Amino acid sequence: MKTMYGGNAVGKNGVHILTMVEFKIWLMTFDQDKDGRISKQELQQAVRAMRGGRFTAFKGWCGVRSADANHNGYIDYDEIEKLVEFAYKTLGLIVVGS
Repeated sequence: MKTMYGGNAVGKNGVHILTMVEFKIWLMTFDQDKDGRISKQELQQAVRAMRGGRFTAFKGWCGVRSADANHNGYIDYDEIEKLVEFAYKTLGLIVVGS
């Protein structure tokens, strides 16, 4: 299982707090084919790594659908910022800063 980037802070209720830069770096560790974007399957791995519970396939699909502005089926590096709400609701991550 992949660990969170760096020594990020853990807030109340075990919620992880990351900066946007830390979140992007952490998420890109799941870019298995190193193409610079996150697929539905790669996002599913991130959900599993954070113990996202049941329905990881559905959660991965929802995450890509919510952030994929150009509708190419992937989350490009510049679209990752659109995953902040998904990260909070699904992964228990709070992303701060820009």
